[in-house]
Amino acid sequence: MSTSRFLYYLVVSALRGVAPVLGSGSSKLARGFRGRRVAHVTLEEWGLERRDPIRPTVWVHAPSVGEGYQARSVIEALKSLRPDVQVVFTHFSPSAVDLAATMPVDVSAYLPWDLRPTTGPVLDAIAPDLLVFTKTEVWPVLAEEAARRSIPVCLIAATVPERSGRLRGPARSFLRATWSSLASACAVGEADAVRLRSLGVPEGRVLVTGDPGIDSAAQRAQAAAAAADFLAPFHAVPRPTLVAGSTWPSDDEVLLPALRAIAEERPDVRIIIAPHEPTSAHVAALVGRFEAAGRTARTLTQVEARGAEGVDVVVVDRVGVLAHLYSVATFAYVGGGFHTLGLHSVLEPAAVAVPVMFGPDHQNAPAAAGLMECGGGYTVRDAEEVAQRVLMWAATEDDRVYASARALSYIDAHRGAAERTAHTLFDIMTSRLEWTKQPFPKFPPRS
Repeated sequence: MSTSRFLYYLVVSALRGVAPVLGSGSSKLARGFRGRRVAHVTLEEWGLERRDPIRPTVWVHAPSVGEGYQARSVIEALKSLRPDVQVVFTHFSPSAVDLAATMPVDVSAYLPWDLRPTTGPVLDAIAPDLLVFTKTEVWPVLAEEAARRSIPVCLIAATVPERSGRLRGPARSFLRATWSSLASACAVGEADAVRLRSLGVPEGRVLVTGDPGIDSAAQRAQAAAAAADFLAPFHAVPRPTLVAGSTWPSDDEVLLPALRAIAEERPDVRIIIAPHEPTSAHVAALVGRFEAAGRTARTLTQVEARGAEGVDVVVVDRVGVLAHLYSVATFAYVGGGFHTLGLHSVLEPAAVAVPVMFGPDHQNAPAAAGLMECGGGYTVRDAEEVAQRVLMWAATEDDRVYASARALSYIDAHRGAAERTAHTLFDIMTSRLEWTKQPFPKFPPRS
């Protein structure tokens, strides 16, 4: 065992050992530790007690919500090709718990600890015909244990940003064997494909299939609940509306002065701001800051109960509604571009034909670059630029309508990635099923 692998085992084992202590409390970190303590038990029980050994099984892992949506569209496309497939879904972040509960899968859980004593028994119980990672997250021990059992390992929606730590230093060396063991890597774009090859994925196993998150965003846009109770107040009191989604404190420090400047010229512009983590303390603090600035601010719960008449700012105090809220937006701002943790999805507003702004740190988001190139997305560097962009769109309908149309055109032009990715997985699964001589009923060929 290499020194780096030994250190990895040591760190993960230590974290597992202190999980009972770190898992106390209601913080996001604590919830994650609690979930991982029992994840392997949940998955083993499903595999031993409920898995149908006659039907094929695919294990799909996605770290958090954005990757979960990408995985979901691929799972749905795969099930259209192979309706009898059983799907196991795991995630890493506590943010994905609610999404996991709605996934079209047979069982879901946190990802077990990446150690042989946990991953090995889970793999033996589930006996998947395919192990699938999403976007950037490949777990070395799980991948190694799958390879030992001749289970193909794939990466879908694969993205390797230019500044990714995986391209440099210890991470590059440590994961090289894992990258080289992949049966397939379905890259979002050609630049990602080049970087995947440089990391060690064999040339013939890298395919450019696009971003399945675009298909997912389009599906969610079509399914947006226009008649939802929390949207009715906004339809009843129509105003130009900026929806700022998945914002962090770093975004707030740019948005709040921008919104004050907007209010001076266009007090009719309504703001809906959805914090990435809408804790009661953070929601209350935002409401208080807007009220102190002379704006009438309410939570989404209050607006749903009492209406939006006279309300200038709505602070979203729940999760799971942002995609629907974009449907009442005139223009949008997506958070995450003023820190290094990553820009959130710009696809949801684009999918409902809403022009979108975001901060300058968007190198991890190929869709942001695509929207900028086609004229549906814009980067803003400070509060002044946010205010200028909103005021321009509010005053000049032609510019806003053009940007809206270009945003939607980007979505329409890049649909189909989920189906292309699913076909790749289907072919690999088919080959393994034929090799292991499992029953394989005939289904319609790909169109």
